Amino acid sequence: MSAPTLADVCVVACAEAFRGDGEILASPIGVIPTLGARLAALTFETDLVYTDGDALALAAPVPIGDDAAPKAVEAWLPFGKMFDVVWSGRRHVMMGATQIDRYANQNIACIGPWARPKAQLLGVRGAPGNTVNNPTSYWVPSHSPRVFVPSVDCVSGVGYDRAAAAGPSATRFHEIRRVVSNLGVFDFETADHAMRIRSLHPDVTTAAVEDATGFDLVVPDAVPATRAPTDDELRLLREVLDPAEHRAAEVPA
Repeated sequence: MSAPTLADVCVVACAEAFRGDGEILASPIGVIPTLGARLAALTFETDLVYTDGDALALAAPVPIGDDAAPKAVEAWLPFGKMFDVVWSGRRHVMMGATQIDRYANQNIACIGPWARPKAQLLGVRGAPGNTVNNPTSYWVPSHSPRVFVPSVDCVSGVGYDRAAAAGPSATRFHEIRRVVSNLGVFDFETADHAMRIRSLHPDVTTAAVEDATGFDLVVPDAVPATRAPTDDELRLLREVLDPAEHRAAEVPA
């Protein structure tokens, strides 16, 4: 088995975000989060529920990008039913973030002043409901100060400071669990819920991450390395989940 790539490490980091979730719905958005959720379901988080990315809950994963692969379908989960799952809190979504700040406020709506933005993006979509109803994590394939910003231009996903300001209705089920980027893994397990370095990917230094971040990160005394995939996880990635290596396009070696 050849050495794991950076994309492999990122998949495992995304998988680890789902550890301990049990029998809930994983809603990953993007190639590497999808691989992470399915890898977790095949290894250490076997009760995790996941879909084909559309409306079918699967009993076994299909290879990324292989639309002709047969599907072992367990249930039908159309878009309308997703709201019931969100309101129940039995879901963990891993979204993207065009911008994210120190307290986990996330923006996928627009860039520039709200009254006259320079660029229109997706809109807030389901981010507000996600963040106040069920665990939410973020995947950022290109870590830079343009993404990790002092203040987001528009709040789509609710961060810890804004949830606290809104009161118990926003904080009761609020949990921003992880941010995974191509440089490392970050959490908010600090006294004031400021973003903290949880681990760094191979060959990434603390200084490099700080230079790529537009605000001060909390840096622990000892920063561990993000764990590498096991041989079995590599086999599953390369032979079962992504034999066409779509993950390499999202995070080049």
